Amino acid sequence: MIDVLIVGGGIGGLALAQGLHKHGVNVAVYERERRRDDRVDRYRLAINPAGSRSLRACLPDQRWQAFVDTAGRPGGGFGFLGTDLRELVLVEDAIMYPDDPDPAERAYPVDRHTLRGILLDGLDDAVHYNKAFERYELAADGRPTAHFADGTSATGDVLVGADGINSRLRAQYLPTATRRETGAVGVGLKLPLNDTTRAWLPARLAQGMNLVLTGAPHFLFTSVFERHEPAGDDYLLCAFVAHNDLLPPHPERLDGAQLKAHIAGLITGWHPSLRQLIDQCPLSEVSAFPFQASDRPAPWTPSRVTVLGDAVHGMPPAGGNGANAALRDAALLTRQLSQAAGGQLPLLDAIGGYETEMRAYGFQAVELAMKTLQQGLMSNPVNVFFSRSWFRLCSITPPLRRMTFGTSWAKVSAPRQWERAAITP
Repeated sequence: MIDVLIVGGGIGGLALAQGLHKHGVNVAVYERERRRDDRVDRYRLAINPAGSRSLRACLPDQRWQAFVDTAGRPGGGFGFLGTDLRELVLVEDAIMYPDDPDPAERAYPVDRHTLRGILLDGLDDAVHYNKAFERYELAADGRPTAHFADGTSATGDVLVGADGINSRLRAQYLPTATRRETGAVGVGLKLPLNDTTRAWLPARLAQGMNLVLTGAPHFLFTSVFERHEPAGDDYLLCAFVAHNDLLPPHPERLDGAQLKAHIAGLITGWHPSLRQLIDQCPLSEVSAFPFQASDRPAPWTPSRVTVLGDAVHGMPPAGGNGANAALRDAALLTRQLSQAAGGQLPLLDAIGGYETEMRAYGFQAVELAMKTLQQGLMSNPVNVFFSRSWFRLCSITPPLRRMTFGTSWAKVSAPRQWERAAITP
């Protein structure tokens, strides 16, 4: 038997805890927030088939079903629009993710807060709050001890850093694994979907996902979250993404009114409904966050300390792959550590196998996110002209549309060898 310590109670860390608990491995999670509901990150996530596959592998059947039941209403496709709201091309759901009879091979829109609640359920005795990680030490036998800001510590056989892109654990363990500013900042906004807002919201914006392309170094992404049953909390998530130079320094320090005012100054020529959309988002639902990306580190020698999710392969949210990569990490590390706990693999071999595979798909996702971000910020007039012309051609030519977009979403979520083999314990 092994004891696993997880620093960080986000999506990836909690999925790992669920997976290990499901397979009888002792696990404890140390979360810096003071209480279960202190995190207020209520916004939509796009869970792709890789994320769904990983959740089913980690969750017990009852909680997997709770995930499926609470996921949002799928559908609506992905629209590429101009600032005049003219449709350049609409990519159908059947092209993005072909229908699959297996629920674990489908894509789901989910509310992040709801998902985190499902991942916390059943872990009451395993999650320890108000535990801000400071450092770790290794004993002579390699066993790690984690030290926390309140003066307490915990010792286990394995220590996992799941504490985000500013991970203190990674900074100590892999000081050469650097991250960089991407040169872009995102402003997140949410518009409640109710009878009043639906009355003026253009039909295309009220469904699926959309990217409003501008030909300038900024763009707007929108995505709908609608529950299967009316619950009064459906919403339209918006992300206004811009080059750093278009917003004041340290935009994360601005309040909602200041951020909306700066966006309004950049979109004066946009369709009135788009300007109204930004204007009508509640101030409490507006915040900015600079985009960062992890640099691909050189391979390292495995030890009893490892990392997952944004702590190792952080990426901008363009493309929506961050949470899915973290969930994949959790499923793979569950598999590896469960085999080590059962005596099927030496512990360091299990961790090393995880890290080799994680680096491959994790940094593939980082590269895709950066490519997507750069495409959205495209402002070269020649590139913009050819891009829009191609989109319009795809719109009227279904085979060309399928050829162009058929692998865009599916490639990064396609089953890898260990997933296809279905050998997760």
